[in-house]
Amino acid sequence: MKPLSILIAEDEAVIAMLLGEVLVDLGHSICASVATADEAVTAALAHNPDLIIIDAGLRDSSGVDAIAEITKSAPIAHIFISGNKAAVLAQRPTALVIEKPFDEEMLIAAIDIAIDTLPLQ
Repeated sequence: MKPLSILIAEDEAVIAMLLGEVLVDLGHSICASVATADEAVTAALAHNPDLIIIDAGLRDSSGVDAIAEITKSAPIAHIFISGNKAAVLAQRPTALVIEKPFDEEMLIAAIDIAIDTLPLQ
C-alpha cells in the first residue's frame, strides 16, 4: 500500500493519538487530527487528504454529516469508526464502518477497501 495522507477526526484524545501512532507505524502521514465536525470539514478542505478516518459521533455534530459536507465538492475515501456500527449503516447503508474496539488488521483491511472503492458514501 502506498503511503497516504490521512485526516483523523476523533473526539476521544487517547483514541486519536493511538490511531495516529498506528497509521504512522504503517507508513502513512497524518495531515491533521481534529475533534469536531466543523474542524474536520475545514481540515479536509485545507489539506485534501487521501483518506479520512472519522468518528461517526463527534462532540459537536455527526461525523456522518461532516462527510456529507466534505464530499459535496469532491469524492474522498473515508472510513467511519463507531461504537454503534448499525446506527451508522441505518443512516448510510453503503458506508464503510469499523466498530470500536478495532485492531490493526481491521484498520488495514478497511483502508484497503476505502482506497480501492473510492468514492465511498
